[in-house]
Amino acid sequence: MARYTGPKTKIARKFGEPIFGDDKSFEKRNYPPGQHGNNKRRSKKSEYAIQLMEKQKAKYTYGILERQFINLFKKATASKGITGEVLLQLCESRLDNVVYRMGLSNSRRGARQLVSHRHITVNGEIVNIPSFNLKPGDVIAVREKSKSVESITNCLKNLSQVYEWITWNEDTMQGTYVSIPERIQIPENINEQYIVELYSK
Repeated sequence: MARYTGPKTKIARKFGEPIFGDDKSFEKRNYPPGQHGNNKRRSKKSEYAIQLMEKQKAKYTYGILERQFINLFKKATASKGITGEVLLQLCESRLDNVVYRMGLSNSRRGARQLVSHRHITVNGEIVNIPSFNLKPGDVIAVREKSKSVESITNCLKNLSQVYEWITWNEDTMQGTYVSIPERIQIPENINEQYIVELYSK
């Protein structure tokens, strides 16, 4: 399964925000990497550089590689609605992302591992494809044999954030992907318009 496996803090510092989740190393050095990272007089970025950075930020945030991301963009372009908004909605509809949003893991990387290790079911069937695209009404649950997995139970103890577009029942350890989230319901700090402009060149 292709995915980014390089240093996370360095990438987070590049974008100036903890895109991979809580990161103590980032908090200590929240300036760009490199010997000139802490220099306040860094050169002004070009329009293309800004657009490219935004695309890379989205890819790293959701754990998607270039080819997958281009395919999502093509799908978003062919759909009705605002292309950039639809692109983010497609990213949010991935199974690994919804598992992360439900609080079963502290990170998307961890959620991807839960899915690929066959701990998660969709509508009663085991699905081990992290990029599986969910549809409104799909029921996501922890597999019966996996309900006692320590990493899952520990994450659920600290579950704090609730999203309007998904439901979660802690007793049955299952939830529902209720609806496609509106842009205002997606908390990621991504300017999707820059991505659209980049791919439209």
